[in-house]
Amino acid sequence: MGKVSVREMGEKGHYLATLQGETLGILGWVARYRTDTYRSVMEEIDGGSRLRSISFEEEVKIGSKVRIRTHFFDYKKRKWIRVRQRKDGTKGREEADIPPGMVYDDFVTASYNFRYGVYGEIERGRKYSVATFPKKGPAHYEVRIAPTEEEEKRRKSEKMKDGKEYFVKLFLDPEVTHSKEGLIEGWLSKELYPTEGTIRNAILFGDVKGTLVKKN
Repeated sequence: MGKVSVREMGEKGHYLATLQGETLGILGWVARYRTDTYRSVMEEIDGGSRLRSISFEEEVKIGSKVRIRTHFFDYKKRKWIRVRQRKDGTKGREEADIPPGMVYDDFVTASYNFRYGVYGEIERGRKYSVATFPKKGPAHYEVRIAPTEEEEKRRKSEKMKDGKEYFVKLFLDPEVTHSKEGLIEGWLSKELYPTEGTIRNAILFGDVKGTLVKKN
């Protein structure tokens, strides 16, 4: 089960976006009831035409154990600060330079920027590369919108046809998706919010599918 929310914070032009996913039922039992929570504090820049992450927190809870990693982005000083909470409660801190002209978008912030055309006009058959802070995997996310021919082929094989405008493939850090390739593929609506998706080759579970249940 997954939930996404965004709310305006006390300071004008600042927002908190939260994405939380948890395993339920037999999957939860196998995964020891894992909960992944991602929180992104974002600010409007460029006259409100895009969002930029100020901080990004990754919280993973498995049973009674919790792992928290927080990334802070100081664009005035061009510093990326990483704080990791260890199992014994102590914290580790690392600091790195942000290259001139570079903006690191976490995947939560990137999802909003993508919808509003920050990375380019939304077109079938187009590929988008989104720079993110470098970890063990690639230092970018990749979004591919299927060309018309592939889209129509996929559409014909689907049982449910409503709310499906664009077929997309999203390549994230495999650590985020708990899968071998970090591949999520699925459908976006005409308004560019996800309606159906599949994480391919998730560790322990194989393909994991999700469908939009409710949108407020």
